[in-house]
Amino acid sequence: QVQLKESGGGLVQAGDSLRLSCAASGRAFSMYHMGWFRQAPGKEREFVASISWNGGNTYYADSVKGRFIISRDNAKDTVYLQMNRLKPEDTAVYYCAADKSPYRSTLVPENVYWGQGTQVTVSS
Repeated sequence: QVQLKESGGGLVQAGDSLRLSCAASGRAFSMYHMGWFRQAPGKEREFVASISWNGGNTYYADSVKGRFIISRDNAKDTVYLQMNRLKPEDTAVYYCAADKSPYRSTLVPENVYWGQGTQVTVSS
């Protein structure tokens, strides 16, 4: 059974940094595109960042480009999201996602496994 477990969320002030981690289990994730989505209260879940199976390509939402960095350690089946210069509008539940199909170049929300989410709250 595939499981994704996020950690690292919390309450911080604007301008601070946080690093989220997502540990995967149940299969080897080194062949799979992985990423992060977030959902703020009253809003739809939105794409944040993703990384290709070998780490060679990364993708970011415009709202986080230049502030967030996604990376992965395939030896540990873990993906990270380094979040810098956080803003109040980054407040959301952050979800880890892993593609169900190997070697794909994009992450499609309809075809991923989801973690349970971790809360990130940024105060002004």
